[in-house]
Amino acid sequence: MSQPANPVTLPLAQYQPKHFLLKVEAGVANVTLNRPERKNPLTFDSYRELADFFRAATFDDEVKAVVVSGAGGNFSSGGDVFEIIGPLVKMDTKGLTAFTRMTGELVKAMRACPQPIVSAVEGICAGAGAIIAMASDMRLAATGTKVAFLFNKVGLAGCDMGACAILPRIIGQARASELLFTGRFMSAEEGERWGFFSRVVTPSEVLSQAVELASDIAAGPTFANTMTKRMLAMEWAMSVEEAIEAEAIAQALCMTTEDFTRAFEAFAAKQKPVFKGN
Repeated sequence: MSQPANPVTLPLAQYQPKHFLLKVEAGVANVTLNRPERKNPLTFDSYRELADFFRAATFDDEVKAVVVSGAGGNFSSGGDVFEIIGPLVKMDTKGLTAFTRMTGELVKAMRACPQPIVSAVEGICAGAGAIIAMASDMRLAATGTKVAFLFNKVGLAGCDMGACAILPRIIGQARASELLFTGRFMSAEEGERWGFFSRVVTPSEVLSQAVELASDIAAGPTFANTMTKRMLAMEWAMSVEEAIEAEAIAQALCMTTEDFTRAFEAFAAKQKPVFKGN
């Protein structure tokens, strides 16, 4: 495997990635997987650069939310068969473990970055592509979308990149088990019914609605949104009593922000608050 693909520099609005497209506008970073001729598969380098991007987003206060989409009518077909799977069959245990840990870093980076992430999913969303959608905070689907955690189909376990930890929390243990044991495709409508997708819209609307959702979040109280994402993650491992105490502390911190004061003053004046992220 090669060295880090493209060191990410700040601000992200000026960063030019090598392995995906990036546009930052009005506080929303739009990440587009951009190998449409192959249904946007991932490579060793794109895994790394995406992970580096989400790590760097932690330090860019101008980015308030992130939208992830795929070019050409598909989200992502997962790991590139020839550029990833081919080399993997020739690696030893040490090299394979380094690879699986590296892919997991992408999910860790997505969950650790403070900005809420919205995935606009259409067409094929499989393997590692399904994992990226899963690791996002919200998912919108286009009609005709097909999602599959395909690891079982290539002789691997479904426990890849956090799937056994995260997917059951989204759709439930039994439904997650079915998808991970069979590797079958889940339709957009089934995904919405199971809670994987927030909504299903037409292909022409999925990206614009994802950007609209991200823009609404970006216009909100940044510190409070960050705290919400942190609590949603941390409380997986807490008892109800611990969670209530943690939320009390988190909410008290939010009450010290200027955005909280702005909201009160706007309410008193019968106006809509304009949040500034501090």
